[in-house]
Amino acid sequence: MATPRSTFRRELAQLINKYSLENGSDTPDWILADYLADCLIQFNAAVKARAEWYGPAKAEPGQMDTNRISER
Repeated sequence: MATPRSTFRRELAQLINKYSLENGSDTPDWILADYLADCLIQFNAAVKARAEWYGPAKAEPGQMDTNRISER
């Protein structure tokens, strides 16, 4: 049974192939799809780490907890 993640990767590979986006690097579409899917996973991890750094008090984008400036 296909998982949502494997379905996403397969459909992304098909989309890359549909528009011949693999031609620029001469890389198989499924390798590019895996790479891009892994980028999303890592980006989500970075966002989570950023949220943990700023803590729950960070209310809006662009605002910074000034108490953390001295910790850097």
